[in-house]
Amino acid sequence: MSAEAADREAATSSRPCTPPQTSWFEFLLEEALLEQHLQKPSPDPPPVQLIVQFLEQASKPSVNEQNQVQPPPDNKRNRILKLLALKVAAHLKWDLDVLEKSLSVPVLNMLLNELLCISKVPPGTKHVDVDLASLPPTTAMAILLYNRWAIRTIVQSSFPVKQVKPGPPQLNVMNQMQQEKELTDNILKVLKEQAADSILVLEGALKLNKDLYVHTIRTLDLLAMEPGMVNGETESSTAGLKISAEEIQCQVCYDLGAIYFQQGSTNAAVHEKAKEMFFKTKELIAKNGSSSLHFTIDEERLAGYCQACGVLTLSSDDTSQQATPYSQIHRCMKSGNYQDIVNIFLEDNLTLSLPVQFRQSVLRELFQKSQQGNDALDEVCFKVCVCNTVCDVLQGRTVDVQFCQLFLKPSKEKIDFLLEVCSKSLHLENASEALKRKMAAFLKNLCLGLEDLQLVFMISSHELFMKLLKDDERKLLIDQMRKRSPRINLCTKPVASFYDIPASASVNIGQLEHQLILSVDPWRIRQILIELHGMTSERQFWTISNKWEVPNVYGNVILGIKDSLTRDLVYILMAKGLHCCAIKDFVHAKQLFAACLELVTEFSPKLRQVMLNEMLLLDIYTHEAGPGASGERPPSDLVSRVRGYLEMRVPDIPLRQVIAEECVAFLLNWCENEYLTMQVPLPLVQTNPYVKLGQLLAATCKELPGPKESRRTAKDLWEVVVQICSVSNQHKRGNDGRVSLIKHRESTLGIMYRSELLSFIKKLREPLVLTTILSLFVKLHNVREDIVNDIAAEHISIWPSSIPNLQSVDFEAVAVTVKELVSYALTINANNHFWLIIQADIYFATNQYSAALHYYLQAGAVCSDFFNKMVPPDVYTDQNTTTGAHTGCSWLEKVDFLPQYLFLTCPQISTTKEERQTSGR
Repeated sequence: MSAEAADREAATSSRPCTPPQTSWFEFLLEEALLEQHLQKPSPDPPPVQLIVQFLEQASKPSVNEQNQVQPPPDNKRNRILKLLALKVAAHLKWDLDVLEKSLSVPVLNMLLNELLCISKVPPGTKHVDVDLASLPPTTAMAILLYNRWAIRTIVQSSFPVKQVKPGPPQLNVMNQMQQEKELTDNILKVLKEQAADSILVLEGALKLNKDLYVHTIRTLDLLAMEPGMVNGETESSTAGLKISAEEIQCQVCYDLGAIYFQQGSTNAAVHEKAKEMFFKTKELIAKNGSSSLHFTIDEERLAGYCQACGVLTLSSDDTSQQATPYSQIHRCMKSGNYQDIVNIFLEDNLTLSLPVQFRQSVLRELFQKSQQGNDALDEVCFKVCVCNTVCDVLQGRTVDVQFCQLFLKPSKEKIDFLLEVCSKSLHLENASEALKRKMAAFLKNLCLGLEDLQLVFMISSHELFMKLLKDDERKLLIDQMRKRSPRINLCTKPVASFYDIPASASVNIGQLEHQLILSVDPWRIRQILIELHGMTSERQFWTISNKWEVPNVYGNVILGIKDSLTRDLVYILMAKGLHCCAIKDFVHAKQLFAACLELVTEFSPKLRQVMLNEMLLLDIYTHEAGPGASGERPPSDLVSRVRGYLEMRVPDIPLRQVIAEECVAFLLNWCENEYLTMQVPLPLVQTNPYVKLGQLLAATCKELPGPKESRRTAKDLWEVVVQICSVSNQHKRGNDGRVSLIKHRESTLGIMYRSELLSFIKKLREPLVLTTILSLFVKLHNVREDIVNDIAAEHISIWPSSIPNLQSVDFEAVAVTVKELVSYALTINANNHFWLIIQADIYFATNQYSAALHYYLQAGAVCSDFFNKMVPPDVYTDQNTTTGAHTGCSWLEKVDFLPQYLFLTCPQISTTKEERQTSGR
């Protein structure tokens, strides 16, 4: 042997080898092997897999000489295999939580039936007719275990199960899965038929006042001995694992409470019995301690059940009801006493007893009611949102986006309430330093985010703010505010107590600058600038406010004006006009733009065209916010000007992309499809991405209502959007010489970025256009390979069914876009049942079953006069009605008993995908 060969052999022999997995038949050959195997730290195969293997081998059918399939023979081999399976379950202490998690319903049914058999329960015996008190302890325990499992399986089957998307079709695997499903369904059918008997058995077990015993490996060995070898030790059946009467009652109460709670969806009176069982379980756990239980109980879920029962049942004891925030909120939501909800949330900011999910669900419910036309709820929504935000701040969570949206237009009243909530939520004398720092940081960031300095002064002069921030922190904040707005500190009186006015500042110039900032009167702006330029010629007054912003394409032209007074006047008039346009103050915007147009017409044709373009955009905004919002068509003059802008070919005119974007959206919204498809100049389509997109949308919409849907224009639109949603790859060489692949979310392959496409779509209001683009994105979402639940949409058949390169598409961005688009579409028309179905399908595909059920019902309601008429067949299809199939009953037939408030009142229960569906029911 060569030296190299010897080295290879030594290296191979020194490698640690994994011990082979123990086969099931080895346990038949060596009696003591099973216990040795189960005592290992990580036995391979694990115990539950052994149970499956043993029972699978014991239940294999045989084939006789005539090649006929016979039932499994009752021979010694099969009896030993079943005994081995029982021993493994005994090693697991018959813990149903462990067994249910790892074993299928057919396997566990077979295992427990074998337990009944070895415990001397005659086959076919009705358990309800047996007196448990007269039976040996292990026999009574076996009957209890079986009936507890039956009840738990019925409850578990009511939860929705997400269907696994099948892989490549394999006939034998599919047949096996189908057989197991049919077997499971048959067992469930029998269990449900016998549910009443199982409940009676468990209710009878509550009357037992004696300890029971469950079989162990040792007692099973004794039972398996030949009759002549039994030594009498198991005659009294007390050689097993002792389960105290209190533990039995605790487990039985919990399982009975679960089945009562499930039955309460059709019989509200049963909730009282569920409440009694759950509270008794709670008492027994408190009395005996959860650590003493041989079988575990999910105490978080138990707490959720107790809270839900406390809300769903009316108590004669008003004091106990008042002590439960869930009950109070439930009554307030039903009675419409929303102000009390604010007070409850405010009090809970100190106790922090309500979970954050519950708080958010209440706020969502209030927002939904507000969007349905209850304007009085707007203030309540803001106040609840503030309470939630302060609670989040104190617990170290990020500020919710809803708070930021509601604070886009702050006011004195909003600031007053916010400071009141902050003061009542934090008792400074008892609060920890960590809580104080969190509140201080929140108030400081709030100040930095406000533009109105009077509102900043309200916060900074508040007692809570003064106590939370040290002197140096307040000074640093003042410096930050001064840097952010270096000149405004000379202007307003309220700010004088907050900022130190420099002694060298000119009060006259400061007062004029302040008036210039506040004024929106073009004539007054001109007079102030003339006065300021008369005082000093060294200042550029268009820079005194950092809020005056002019697009760069315009700024370069305006700042090229040689006369400083004219330059300042044009810049400020345009900046103020754009600002007024942004805040929808169209009257003042028109005055400012008209004055600017009159001024620049005298000396600059280029700026004149710029102002004409901006006035066109202003007129579009004015019409869309005014007559257009009520459905009135725009005047023909405005339509002609929009077309003229798109066809304009004046060289060297600075153009803003947003104007072309708004013009195309305007034409789509008012169904000018003929112009976009036939009359728009070809060079414009080739150079302007929004015009190209608009033309494709118009062409697709134009052919949709026809007798035959066109796929050619749809295919062109599809390819454009797919490229926009593609991920561009770029190879980059690192310092080590390796080449890495970088993926860019915003692809440069398309005619525009995805964010620009989304921004453009959100300018559209025409239902057919929105339906078309929604349909396209839904189809693109469904094309991905790993999708489990498809989303339904109108006209989905016109789009291509596949994409050549799936890896190039950013499907995460597509999913986000679909959600944003359908949310936007529902703000345009909340009663479009096709859009509601899309929203419901999205929620269902993301396991938010309560929200999905809400939108499915809303879609049915809006198209059937609240179910007074037949729901159209294209609304409730086979796909979306599977939501009801998962719950064990058809919600289409029982919509009258759906308690939507359950999602609000039992958040601990509604934490998993299965339980959220149950809470929706």
